[in-house]
Amino acid sequence: MGHVRIKPGAEVVDRNGEVLGSVDLLGRDTWTGEVTKFIVTIKAHAKDLFLTPEDILEATETKIKLKSTSDEYSGNA
Repeated sequence: MGHVRIKPGAEVVDRNGEVLGSVDLLGRDTWTGEVTKFIVTIKAHAKDLFLTPEDILEATETKIKLKSTSDEYSGNA
């Protein structure tokens, strides 16, 4: 998807627009500073999601839309 600006607190939705949670923590490349992973605090699940920028369909500073649906992430949680 190219360079995406991901900020803690951004709302995360699946490709159908269902709210999954919000960005909690960012993992960065130590050399470039680019985000390589991010943790989403999930409202409906007991565990958080660990995702990469490649999982993003589109993003703004306040909202991230993922490529998959919430059903597809239920095995990842």
